[in-house]
Amino acid sequence: MAETLLQNDPQIVPQTEIEERISQPEAVAPAKSASPGVKRDGVGKTLGVALAVCFICSLVVSSAAVALRPLQEANKTLDMRRNILLAAGLLTEGEQANVDELFKKIEPKVVDLASGQFITEVTPEEFDARKAAKDPQQSITLTAGDDIAGIKRRANYCIVYLLKDGDRLKRVVLPVHGKGLWSTMYGLLALDADLKTVRSFGFYEQAETPGLGGEVDNPSWKAQWNGKRAFDDDGTPDIRVIKGTVNPESPEAAHEVDGLAGATITGRGVEHLLRFWLGEEGYGPLLENLREGS
Repeated sequence: MAETLLQNDPQIVPQTEIEERISQPEAVAPAKSASPGVKRDGVGKTLGVALAVCFICSLVVSSAAVALRPLQEANKTLDMRRNILLAAGLLTEGEQANVDELFKKIEPKVVDLASGQFITEVTPEEFDARKAAKDPQQSITLTAGDDIAGIKRRANYCIVYLLKDGDRLKRVVLPVHGKGLWSTMYGLLALDADLKTVRSFGFYEQAETPGLGGEVDNPSWKAQWNGKRAFDDDGTPDIRVIKGTVNPESPEAAHEVDGLAGATITGRGVEHLLRFWLGEEGYGPLLENLREGS
């Protein structure tokens, strides 16, 4: 009876079938193959692609830099000419003009600072004072006592810019630079025909603290320089950035400019760089020659 029930119950597996299953191990299922069209890239190939992309990008960037260099140099020259025209009083801030045409009124000259004489063996177009100052063959090392501007080295030659009315000198524009608080400040000082009276002064490159030392770019502060006396009666450089505001009734007012609030070091740097460049280590010999008409 029990045997009959075992044979009729579909849920119960006969003993003989169990033994057959044990003696015959199940076939191992084949490994699943990758889906058609899907490839597994190796690390080497990935790195190769990345390097190729980097190479192409660097090639594009370097090619663009080379191609744009002439345009960048032209813009740099144009900007410098505009600043010189502003200093000379031939252009006003924001005025639209043909800068290259207007610049024809300016006569650039290379001067030997030691002798104060103009030279012709080096042209203004090919001379770069900043590069020359870094070259020991084209510059001198300043002693601590002489280097009140904090520039360490001074080029043997510099370019100055003359504005003439016929043969008569009307104005001279002198490039100057010196250490502020955070940066070397590059500017232009314009002197009238007497070579003692400041007509304009301002910086075209500086990185002083905005709102403090950066106020050297403030138009109202720059306007104070117009008409100031750069030398005393003995011909010694005498121009000062004072603390506070200038007393117009003071006999020293002609040599003083308002200080920069919260920027004492920058103000001191401005004063020192002007004294340096107007002195014997700067344009002193040139200015003396010009006064004598030589």
